[in-house]
Amino acid sequence: MTDNLSDRTRSLILEAQRNELTEYLIYDRLAARLGDTENGRVLKQIAQDELNHNAFWKHHTGVDVRPDRFKVWCYVLLSRVLGLTFATKLMENGERSAQDLYDAVSQELPEARHLVEDEDEHERVLLGMLDEEGLRYVGSVVLGLSDALVELTGSLAGLTLALRNTRLIATTGLIVGLSASLSMAASEYLSTQSDEDGRDPKRASLYTGAAYVMTVLLLILPYLVSGNYLVALGMTLVVAMLIVLGFTYYVSVAMDVPFRKRFVQMAGISLGVAVLSFAIGYVVREVFGIDV
Repeated sequence: MTDNLSDRTRSLILEAQRNELTEYLIYDRLAARLGDTENGRVLKQIAQDELNHNAFWKHHTGVDVRPDRFKVWCYVLLSRVLGLTFATKLMENGERSAQDLYDAVSQELPEARHLVEDEDEHERVLLGMLDEEGLRYVGSVVLGLSDALVELTGSLAGLTLALRNTRLIATTGLIVGLSASLSMAASEYLSTQSDEDGRDPKRASLYTGAAYVMTVLLLILPYLVSGNYLVALGMTLVVAMLIVLGFTYYVSVAMDVPFRKRFVQMAGISLGVAVLSFAIGYVVREVFGIDV
């Protein structure tokens, strides 16, 4: 135990000690789930490193700490719902912020610097170790999702002002959306079949079609729960932005791509098409004298 540390540094060390023990439990449980596989062995080694870090901090504090059980539960659940890659990359993002803590502690405890080097190694290993099917087909998901957002958001905006009947708009949008999803799935099948990137055309088309259908259903839902067509359109645009936000965040974490640029691009295109389609719907209604 080190007695000549300041109160602030001691508090930081106790925080680091708890973080390391918590992350040990997370990595250990993820490794146990994978079993005796390459990914499982790497995660097991990282778990052991985290335990060693905890022991290092304990040597200087002289106390045992309790792990954050809720955090352990959350990350294990995240790995099941959103995939191992997303959960571990999110964990590594947390470790990057922990490096600031280590830098502060190392001012009084220079031997803590080697922990930062270990954290960098963790990140490097994690980036290259995981091979999840979902990430191999993320391009297919992006295709289905982005196409559905742009096409259906625009279609619903145009239909809203042209028809002004939520049930009729929902029915028309559903027919258009489901038909388009079949077309997109077929196009992705043919496109993947001509590529030589190791992806299965059937799986690629399934991911594209499923992403398209799910997006269609979420965008149409407001027209089924609201009787006011303008309120329904507003809700649909909010849903569209939430889909863009959620998916962009997932991709930015799992695949290390810039979040802000990708979000602004997808959101801008979807909203731009919606505004233009809304104007087209108004013109069509006035020119053809549609009154529903």
